[in-house]
This record gives sequence, structure tokens and C-alpha cells, in this order.
Amino acid sequence: MFLCSSIPTTKICFFISATNIPFSSSPNPPLLRFRTSNRENLRYLKSLGIIKPGNKTYKSPSPESLLHILSIVNLLNSQGFSEADISRIALVCDQVFSPEFSPAHVESVFEFFKFDLAATPEETRGLILRCPQILESNVPFCLRPTLIYLKELDIGNLNLPTTLNAHLLNTRVDKLEEKVRFLGGIGFSYEESAKFCARFPAIFGYSIEQNLWPKYVYLVEEMRRDIQELKLFPQYFAFSLRNRIVPRHLHLKERNVTMPLKRMLLWSDQRFYAKWK
Repeated sequence: MFLCSSIPTTKICFFISATNIPFSSSPNPPLLRFRTSNRENLRYLKSLGIIKPGNKTYKSPSPESLLHILSIVNLLNSQGFSEADISRIALVCDQVFSPEFSPAHVESVFEFFKFDLAATPEETRGLILRCPQILESNVPFCLRPTLIYLKELDIGNLNLPTTLNAHLLNTRVDKLEEKVRFLGGIGFSYEESAKFCARFPAIFGYSIEQNLWPKYVYLVEEMRRDIQELKLFPQYFAFSLRNRIVPRHLHLKERNVTMPLKRMLLWSDQRFYAKWK
């Protein structure tokens, strides 16, 4: 799970899939609705899913609140987000459209993507759609320190609009440091830990207690392997302990067969079990 705090309140960035609202590749032109009636504005925001029937928070929004929300909608639209994109953001992260949320905060996030991350408008849009909660994150206290730390670990191409990059950028530095300390605790030097993370940045999304530690224990205690194999094949942590690592290890053990972790885990089931019947 990835998370990141915004200031002053704490927000948690869950890995959420909103497959019922598609990504749009052709954003609409800006829709300025400040001169339309209050009823038309309300209807428009309801059509985007921002104001939801039965939601007490927006049960009877004032004209001022509607105009405030519209200013954020138009800001997103001016940055290349289509109505479908905005609906997706509203579904996953409706706090962005609350009357208390400042458009200046959203602008600061876009400035971070442009100047700190050097992302293109299309890359920015792709990253935000993959983790809309990033719009809530505080730039000086979260996004910028995280970017600096990831660069220190030599993790590059963070401007590319992947789900991993979006959630990495929206993770607090202290959460990233936990994984580096974990690697140090099992025998890696800091340089080795940094190199490991650069080769396998997905490690930052894994739970130490539920994922990393049990797999490490099984590797050294049951499989009798050295951590040097982890340095050669950090992707070991990406495989399921129950469904992949344990059954394949036991299958090979019964046949007195030994092989590198990479070969043991990367082969498909069909190829693996056909080879070692």
C-alpha cells in the first residue's frame, strides 16, 4: 500500500482501480460555467459525479461553493483533463472538489510536475489519473522530498506515467526509508540497498510484515540460500510465497535439483513442471 500525508490532515493513497470510468485520450476544451444559473451548475457537477445525490456534504451547496468547485473543474480542464477524467478523479478522490480545498494547492501540484519532475502535460495527466490522491499531497512536505530521495537512490524516469511511478511519488520518505532499513537489517550495505531499490522499485509497495520478511525467512531457513541470490535477483520478492516459491522449491527438493532463483521462478508453470516431472 502506498500512502502520503498532506498538510495539515493525513490522507492515505490507496491503490484503487476505477475500471468503470475509462481514461479519455481527447480532453474537451475548457468549460466555463460561471455565468450559468445555480441550477445548471448543480446539474453539471452532478453529471460529473462530483456532487452526488444524497451526499450530506453537498446536499444544498451555496452558489459560492458551486463556483469554487467549478474553478477546480476548470483548472483541471485547462490542464488537459476531459470530463471523463474529472469524473474518475471525483470517484476516487472527491476531497479535491470540496469547498474547503484550495485551487492554489492543485496549481502547486501541477507546478511540481512541470518544474521539479520535468513531466510533459500528457505525462502529468497520466500520473494523476493513476493516483488521483496525489492532487491532495503537499508539495514541500511530501512530493518534493520524496522525489529528491528517489533520485538519491538512482531511481529514474519517474516522469513516465506508470502506476508504480504515480504511487512512488505519493509515498512519504519515511515509508521509503523503512524498506531501505529492512534491506540493511538482513545484511545489505546502504549502497547495495540503494542499488537493489533502483533495480526493483516495486519493493516500496510491499509490506515488510506480510510480504518481505516471510519470504526472506523462507529463503534462508527453508531453502538454505544466501542473500547474495537476492542481490542477483531482487524480483524474488514479487512472487507469491504460497503459490510459486514454496511449491516450486518443494518440487525441486523432492528431485534433488538445485538451480538459481531466477530460473526457478521465471519459467511458466507449463515449462517448469514439464522440465522437472
